[in-house]
Amino acid sequence: MWLTEKFGLSVPVVGAPMAGVSGGVLTAAISAAGGLGMLGAGSAVSAEWIRAEGAIAAAGGKPYGIGLMAWSVADHPEHLDAVLELQPALVSLSFGEYAPYVGILQQAGIVVATQAGTVADARAAVDAGVDVIVARGAEAGGHGRNAVATLPLLQAILDRTDLPVLAGGGISGPRGLAAVLAAGAVGGWIGTAFLTCVEAQTKEPARQRIIEADETDTVYGTVFDAASRAGWPDEFGGRALRNTFFDTWEGHEDELKTQDAAHQDYVDGTRAADPASASIYAGQGVGALTGQPTAAGILTGFSAYGNYLRAALSDGSR
Repeated sequence: MWLTEKFGLSVPVVGAPMAGVSGGVLTAAISAAGGLGMLGAGSAVSAEWIRAEGAIAAAGGKPYGIGLMAWSVADHPEHLDAVLELQPALVSLSFGEYAPYVGILQQAGIVVATQAGTVADARAAVDAGVDVIVARGAEAGGHGRNAVATLPLLQAILDRTDLPVLAGGGISGPRGLAAVLAAGAVGGWIGTAFLTCVEAQTKEPARQRIIEADETDTVYGTVFDAASRAGWPDEFGGRALRNTFFDTWEGHEDELKTQDAAHQDYVDGTRAADPASASIYAGQGVGALTGQPTAAGILTGFSAYGNYLRAALSDGSR
């Protein structure tokens, strides 16, 4: 299939770029295990951080990628400069006006992806000339839209484009990967499954809360963005674990944007990874996490997707 052939992968999995989680070590570990690791370059990092973590990701000689937020690149063009210097195999640009950067990256020989949360997003991606679309469903952790679930979104996008399409959101193991591959995706865009692996940058208190969580413990909204003042457009909320801070401020986001004390509480909680006040981004597949495996162990689990595809074909022939 396109993904494995393009990047020489043994497992059709891309590790979603997660700021504060997927640094160079996790990115390299995913790529070394047969997937495509991606560095999560958040808005708060420096260009030097991208260069340093990118060097770690590249050290093993395997293809890797970098994820950028388009709204942040507009304010930090040096982030794009650092990425162009590193020459990763794949760059994802999402959430904002990404079209001006697509050609620049492609001219440097980099494959460009963007995340789409609706069919309209996918149409815009085609018009912008991207190489691959990520159908990011509402189940997914982190930022994006809360409009359409993964499977209906994937089907609708596949019906409207010949571009390769990755599926993201709610894919917690080989059964889910087999399902989206059977539908026509070229691979899975997997984030939550890697949150607690040993190579992730996730802090210990957050790890324990993630492991304890079940599939009903996530919420979607802009509370944490209002508190962080990082600059996220209100158009894109985030899915994270429910906590006291979210429950207190949900419905009062405009007030929260100017509440200095609440902002400081959020900042302090984030630094300490306090589950009561920090944003712990995770998707609805979080209930499948029970420990702290290696990235290689996670990829080994996903590699069993073929067993489920073969079983489905066998059952269908009876």
